[in-house]
Amino acid sequence: MVSAAEQLVSNLNFAAFAKADELKKRIWFTLGALLIYRLGTYIPIPGINPTALAEVFRQNQSGLLGMFDMFSGGAVGRMAIFALNIMPYISASIIIQLLTTVSPHLEQLKKEGEQGRRQMNQYTRYGTVLLAALQAYGIAVGLEGAGNVVLEPGLFFRITTVITLVGGTIFLMWLGEQITARGVGNGISLIIFAGIVARLPHAVLGTLELGRTGSMSTGLILALIVMAVGVIAVIVFMERAQRRLLVQYPKRQVGNRMFQGDSSHLPLKLNSAGVIPPIFASSLLLLPITFANFSSGQGPEWLTTVTTLLGQGQPLHLLIYVALIVFFAFFYTAVVFNPKDTADNLKKYGGFLPGIRPGERTAEYIDYVLTRITVVGAIYLAGVCVLPEILVSYAGAPFYFGGTSLLIVVSVTMDTVAQVQSHLLAHQYEGLIKRAKLRGARRQ
Repeated sequence: MVSAAEQLVSNLNFAAFAKADELKKRIWFTLGALLIYRLGTYIPIPGINPTALAEVFRQNQSGLLGMFDMFSGGAVGRMAIFALNIMPYISASIIIQLLTTVSPHLEQLKKEGEQGRRQMNQYTRYGTVLLAALQAYGIAVGLEGAGNVVLEPGLFFRITTVITLVGGTIFLMWLGEQITARGVGNGISLIIFAGIVARLPHAVLGTLELGRTGSMSTGLILALIVMAVGVIAVIVFMERAQRRLLVQYPKRQVGNRMFQGDSSHLPLKLNSAGVIPPIFASSLLLLPITFANFSSGQGPEWLTTVTTLLGQGQPLHLLIYVALIVFFAFFYTAVVFNPKDTADNLKKYGGFLPGIRPGERTAEYIDYVLTRITVVGAIYLAGVCVLPEILVSYAGAPFYFGGTSLLIVVSVTMDTVAQVQSHLLAHQYEGLIKRAKLRGARRQ
């Protein structure tokens, strides 16, 4: 028999959407917030020579700058007030999560519920300001040493640059929190999503222009399109994949009545680490190349050799890239999912896995299953990110056709659509409850 929830999900349509006023307000708020973000990516920091900056960026866009420019929607290339984007906040969040494994204080806060979560969010904000200030100062120094980019180099330029970029990051952090609370979807993810999507038309037009001038063949362009569609299909399938462990609850007696034991499932995602592994791997791998580009060939000889070996599409580049993705997939999965805590919670509420003793044995079994599916998840992440990069490196296509950007876009889209469906489902439940109350009042 089909459940009421399944019937409601099957009946989700545009008519239900038109009546969901609260959902429409949330969507409009989200769109307005993202529009403000996009406007900020066109406001440059003071004291910059745009022509000289464009030339410097053109020479360095194959390194870390190119990837950051993709995430920021072009703000890095224009050196806008949102050039740092939300990356310092993401880095601070990851650092705080990593510290929970070694800090008893943070681990205790994590277990204190809403109050502890607020305190950890406050620590994350402090870390965001610190990281943003360090990165902003590094950008200011780098710009001063990059030729005629800065009109009036000096202490005043460095101070104004740090204040402007840190202020932009703090504003985006606040904007992301507002989207999460008053809009639809995860605000931080949607900001990164908006930056990537905003640059996609430029990337598509650039690729078509390469085809028109003969720099890329028509077959290669078609291969890129087929590759993108195939990667999207794989991402959708793998991101929804999960291993469900059967959880049984014993029979219980309430008064003189005996209630049959219930059963549920413990879902273990195939890719628990999300998009963190490829982002971290790309950042670490592109650092030597970026430093070499900034040194303009004046750096040490060993740095030049390393950058040559780690060039786009080189075997060593691909090998280390895969190794870093696999490492971070396992490392971050261990951070976000604790089998021991899960086993303790099951034991606390009387749940158990059939054939597995509650407690330590359950934790070991969950860890065993999680390790096996994480192997598959790590291989999936490495394949999605490396196979397109091989084609991109030889085809000369932009970053946006790579697996990392497609992974972020598809994952955020799926999450946002799921939240929209949840709001519609809740709205329809409210409608059913109101109708039931009206019918009860009429009968009375």
